[in-house]
Amino acid sequence: MIKKHITPLFILCLLTLTSCHKQPNEIFVSPNGNDTNRGSKQSPIQTIQKALDLAKAAKTRADDKVTIKLLAGDYYLTEPLTITPELNNLEIIGEGTNKVNVKGSKIIKTKWSIYKDNIWVTEINENIEFNQLFINGKQQILARYPNYNKQGGAWQGHAADAISKERVNGWSNPIGGFVHAMHSGRWGGFHYEITGISEDGDLQLTGGHQNNRPSAMHQKLRMVENIFEELDSENEWYYSKQDKKLYLWIQPEIDLNTAQVEVSVLKHLIDIKGSLEHPVKNILISDITFQHAKRTFMEEYEPLLRSDWTIYRGGAITMNGTEHCSIEDCTFTNLGGNVIFVNGYNLSNNFSGNHIYNCGASAISFVGDASAVRSPSFKYEEFVPAKDIDTIKGPANNLYPSKCIVENNLIHDIGTIEKQVAGVQLSMSMKIHIKNNSIYDVPRAGINANEGTWGGHIIEYNDVFNTVLETSDHGAFNSWGRDRFWHPTYNVIDSLVHANPEMPYWDAMYTTVIRNNRFRCDHGWDIDLDDGSSNYHIYNNLCLNGGIKLREGFYRVIENNIMVNNGFHPHVWFDNSEDVFKHNISMTKHFPIRLKGWGKEVDYNVFPDSTSLALANQNYTDKHSVYGNPMFINPGQGDFNVSQNSIALQVGFKNFPMDQFGVQKPELKALAKQPNIPQLKIKSIYKTNSKTQEWLGATLKNIETPEEQSASGLFDMNGVIVLKINSDSKLIHSGLKEGDVIVGMEEEKVKHIADFLKKYNSKNLNGKIKLRVVRNQKPTNLILSIQ
Repeated sequence: MIKKHITPLFILCLLTLTSCHKQPNEIFVSPNGNDTNRGSKQSPIQTIQKALDLAKAAKTRADDKVTIKLLAGDYYLTEPLTITPELNNLEIIGEGTNKVNVKGSKIIKTKWSIYKDNIWVTEINENIEFNQLFINGKQQILARYPNYNKQGGAWQGHAADAISKERVNGWSNPIGGFVHAMHSGRWGGFHYEITGISEDGDLQLTGGHQNNRPSAMHQKLRMVENIFEELDSENEWYYSKQDKKLYLWIQPEIDLNTAQVEVSVLKHLIDIKGSLEHPVKNILISDITFQHAKRTFMEEYEPLLRSDWTIYRGGAITMNGTEHCSIEDCTFTNLGGNVIFVNGYNLSNNFSGNHIYNCGASAISFVGDASAVRSPSFKYEEFVPAKDIDTIKGPANNLYPSKCIVENNLIHDIGTIEKQVAGVQLSMSMKIHIKNNSIYDVPRAGINANEGTWGGHIIEYNDVFNTVLETSDHGAFNSWGRDRFWHPTYNVIDSLVHANPEMPYWDAMYTTVIRNNRFRCDHGWDIDLDDGSSNYHIYNNLCLNGGIKLREGFYRVIENNIMVNNGFHPHVWFDNSEDVFKHNISMTKHFPIRLKGWGKEVDYNVFPDSTSLALANQNYTDKHSVYGNPMFINPGQGDFNVSQNSIALQVGFKNFPMDQFGVQKPELKALAKQPNIPQLKIKSIYKTNSKTQEWLGATLKNIETPEEQSASGLFDMNGVIVLKINSDSKLIHSGLKEGDVIVGMEEEKVKHIADFLKKYNSKNLNGKIKLRVVRNQKPTNLILSIQ
């Protein structure tokens, strides 16, 4: 028998042969590569999709790490890249955002000719659907009225006659055009597609589903686009689907026959798809620029929990069922809809160092699944009867984002089309950490918490300003809290929480902390805790213009904040709110509206003058508060810390850092704008002596301030509020209630008390009057009987 010997040399040769067939753990991709290559740096493949296929093949174990390296160039996707659990521990890293572009567009080959005047035309010989156009990398403007004007306000240009019969009559075929309009109260916007024209010349429309607080279109804030006859200015374009012709008013210096023409064809660029049971884990995407996803405002939307929002559950990068994934140091621009959408179950993800700008909708959204919410309601006026409410605290399952970080991002110029948007959106999520972000130039909130489910967020060191630029009744930070305890009728909330004081904690189970931020909102509040927002701790914030508003809610602690040129706005509080407002520096009096109580403690604050403090003392608050100059160190340069002998220190105020707001990543910090630092003003007693009018045993008052408008849920400042109805008044059984705002009588609008009394004296027939009132933010009709 011959004995066989296996030598070390033989083993080495065997291992060498085996390694030749093993897929590499680094895969290089270049637009100039070839998908028949093996993916080395010297011999790269061409498409990212092929790289994903090779990455799957390269993994012999689930925890194998594979890196896809994108070399310089433009990558045009033909379908969204899909990352599933088979690709766990994957990195996709570009050579740099200035070198690597991943696009949802395609280049179209064109041969242009003059159509007439400044308009050129080309025929597209393929079947494609697109709604964004780029010439040599520059976004073009879909033909619109009125024309684009960067300083034009809503939609960068709006007009009351955008869809007037006279204008519509000049359109030969408007089908497929779009109408954009603000909500009547400017609470976001609506979008419609034109489907036809009626016999009487009105547009037939579909859509309007993008806002959860229905209303008619705003009468003035309207814009129409994708109409051929409106192609009348530079950079505008129109595509006729019927004859496949693309029309363009081009800049004179551009040679269209050598220009690169790109059209957006994909809604999503990357879909990361896992589940609670089988999550996608440990994905890193970095150093890439993402561009050219389609606009999505006409896609299917769903309402969020009784807020003003409905939402499209998707974005340029959409994440479902993920853990420990990161999107870092990327740029996102020229995207038509949401940018990053974190949908359902997502745990411990990180979003840092990104630059997001010039995009159609929200920047970073965290939205859980409604199945995780106990006893959910979706419309403002909806509610679950008290006897049927699930009383278990917290979520019903784990299908929501939690423990994610949003840090060091620069976000600006978003919401270019959609207006119910935010730099960071929170809904049905828990313990999201939002830190050192600069967010500005947005049409609505910079940061929005859609409801209380389930709290625990930390929002710190952010710089949020130039917000609510196109809408109203909102804040740089905005929240709602229409959770299980909340009801559209104030007295019902009152009775529910009196019966069970722990009820607000059932959904807002963890305290949300807002600290060390700089906020400035010139069109609303710097911090706006709206309907029902509960369980907040807000401290060490520099509020540069709009002050702090707290509407009906429970268990809020507001301390050690500075409110420059503004103050404290408590609206519609309950007698058991347990709210605390202390150690704050205010530059106005308090602005209470319809309070049943002043919370647990309102004291140890700084007022600008004795009058403001005396007014507070009349409400039995601020016993230990003081007034006078807080002695800011250097307010002109944005340092609002106080000097060592400031009276603010005597009542417990403590200085906090003034140099850590906003993005700190050096490359982004160099690009970031800064808010305008206001000159100091004293506004202590304006509107203090508002006049009231007695009428049939009731006390009436005009709606005079934006605060009163907001508290009553009005679309404008017209109307007469019923402050009080005496027990012996003829009105006590008439159906009119305290807190009602009279906005109409006998089909005519009521502007103010004088207008109301004039109409009353001329229309009081047989003791019955038809009134239109707003009650609990909802319009209703009354037949007033005063016989």
